[in-house]
Amino acid sequence: MRAFVFPGQGSQKVGMGVDLAASSPAAREVFQEVDEALGQHLFKIMAEGPDDALTLTENAQPAIMAHAIAVLRVLEREGGIAIADKADFVAGHSLGEYTALCAAGAFSLSDTARLLKLRGTAMQAAVPVDVGAMAALLGADIARATALAEAAAQGEVCTVANDNDPGQVVLSGHRGAIERAVAMVKEHGIKRGMLLPVSAPFHCPLMQPAADAMARAFETTPPRSLSVTLVANVTAAPVTDPVAIAQLLVEQVTGRVRWRESVAAMAAAGVDHFVELGGKVLGPMINRTLAGAGAEASIASVITMADIEALLKEI
Repeated sequence: MRAFVFPGQGSQKVGMGVDLAASSPAAREVFQEVDEALGQHLFKIMAEGPDDALTLTENAQPAIMAHAIAVLRVLEREGGIAIADKADFVAGHSLGEYTALCAAGAFSLSDTARLLKLRGTAMQAAVPVDVGAMAALLGADIARATALAEAAAQGEVCTVANDNDPGQVVLSGHRGAIERAVAMVKEHGIKRGMLLPVSAPFHCPLMQPAADAMARAFETTPPRSLSVTLVANVTAAPVTDPVAIAQLLVEQVTGRVRWRESVAAMAAAGVDHFVELGGKVLGPMINRTLAGAGAEASIASVITMADIEALLKEI
């Protein structure tokens, strides 16, 4: 069984998609459609930067999605495959969940770009600059990270935002609480804590205004039926019902990304081949999760035309 997975924020870099666009009309069409949907030259920012413009949440989110969908369209158009025939599940990390839903036909490419632009803008606006923060905990399992978050909160928001793999958990909340957590890592048997260079505290209750904005957006742009089952971030469980998916996407803005559990659930369901489209960040997390569970699977990261050709030979 096979799962196609899609990366989240942090996987962007200047130059992304350039070689793909030069090699493939299908990729160029994706980047052009996203530019038109957003009314901006996003692909120019992806190709040329500057880095601080690409890193802006409202640009990074649709850019990462566009890059992954461009890879998928090349696979489909020039490789002659359909994701519905080749995938048993799709899943994505945070914004990658929208890419997964686009891949499975729940949203059009243009609608996905607009939803992610809105999501990025709303998340940025939800919390004033420097009020919130996020920190990565290395050498932390979910139990230790949860205990640390509770100890550091002291009346402020401090919660697990991403459970990425057995040794990497991310906290999110008020800056003071997150800084306390980083200072307290050794007391909780955690190897290291480091503040992340993010512009807002994602996946915590401080993001409620952004969740409300997304709920309104799905009233006018609801998900459609899926061609492939989604494993959802906030439940780490399969879902196909469009109404349920809209609700889960709203909850995802303030809720935990249960990536470790999602990978474990797909492996338990029989997935032995993971394909990451548009990035190389999820593969290592999947590897560590499977190793921790004593499971094995092949993992392919597909970004370039050479990667696409290699995958087509395999599937």
